[in-house]
Amino acid sequence: MDTTTTTHTEQTQELVQPSPPPAFTELSEVASIGSNGSILFATDDWFAPAEWMLKDTEPVFLADRYTAYGKWMDGWETRRKRTPGHDWCLVELGAPTQIAGVMIDTAFFTGNYVPRVSIQGGTLDATMKRMLQTSIPRVTDEVGNIGTGRTTEELGMVELIGTDQWDVLVPRTELQAGYEPTRRHYFTVAKGKQSLIVNHLRVNMFPDGGIARLRVYGTVRLNLRESLSVRRPFDMIAMLNGGRCTGFSNAHYGHPRNLIKPSTAANMGDGWETARRLDRPPVLQIDDAGILQVPGCEWAIFQLGGAPEGGWIERICIDTKHFKGNFPDNVQVEYAWKGEPNSWKLLMEKKKLGPDRVHEFEGDEQLLPQAKPASLVRITIAPDGGLSRVRVFGTVAVAK
Repeated sequence: MDTTTTTHTEQTQELVQPSPPPAFTELSEVASIGSNGSILFATDDWFAPAEWMLKDTEPVFLADRYTAYGKWMDGWETRRKRTPGHDWCLVELGAPTQIAGVMIDTAFFTGNYVPRVSIQGGTLDATMKRMLQTSIPRVTDEVGNIGTGRTTEELGMVELIGTDQWDVLVPRTELQAGYEPTRRHYFTVAKGKQSLIVNHLRVNMFPDGGIARLRVYGTVRLNLRESLSVRRPFDMIAMLNGGRCTGFSNAHYGHPRNLIKPSTAANMGDGWETARRLDRPPVLQIDDAGILQVPGCEWAIFQLGGAPEGGWIERICIDTKHFKGNFPDNVQVEYAWKGEPNSWKLLMEKKKLGPDRVHEFEGDEQLLPQAKPASLVRITIAPDGGLSRVRVFGTVAVAK
């Protein structure tokens, strides 16, 4: 198959490598495996399968590790192309998203990184997706599709879907080698394309090579009021339901956006963990309820998803999985309503926490009555420590 006719006009794309990263990286990340991202198709997986590009962990380099197909690399690497065309893959995002920016990491791909990429966005309908998964299934075990490539017939069939006609989010752009100063490439999607809601991406390599990691940032857009009964509780804080972290006091060891991922935390690094507060008293005291008496605390604020009018919260789950010697002493939850982001009201008084377990709080005995539907929640831990996941179940408020 000759795909040279489907390439995009060369354009100058601003390449930004700031410190700290651009603001769009504070939005929801929707392509990684921990965010339910997956690979539907790849033209070639010879040295390393495309799924490895979506790993949650930082890439590593193992100098002495080889496979039956060549050097083991921690990312997606295709063979040196000797036929017409270029390599590409289809990524399914964790949820429909308005994409603000993309990060491509070429870490450790120094003589084998892909020299140019472009990214297109669109949505496969359920029939096309099912046909693709049935006709060319992906292997999802640890080894995956390593050592394989698609046949001419398979490539021809997939081209008929027309993903090469999807909207261009990142025009064809040159990358740099995977050395530390040049490995991370940040691209802001043009303003005119940020309003598009897409479920899938086509990642184009020109012509072949390796990518260590792909990260896609944006705002999840779901119309839960059409798909859920207004009386059926759902996880309003979940990233895949449109929840997102909008602010925090400290994220020394792990970002609070990890708390609303759909997957179970893999380790402490996959949760929210703060530094130890330096204002802790030299000798700690507790009150009659067993709560530590400390002057300081840490907090994270989340926009709830699901409906513009907010919701009525019925149950809160706080998970300290993996945090055995560094869990917070206690947690408190507040809420604010639409149009008044600083109107914080107490929803749950301070509750004692324990190590490596799920804590559930519900009912009138543990949650205070809400005056108005909640659009924001603030999770406050004291004095410091880590949580792995937070779930906030409630029902959609109906606009009057």
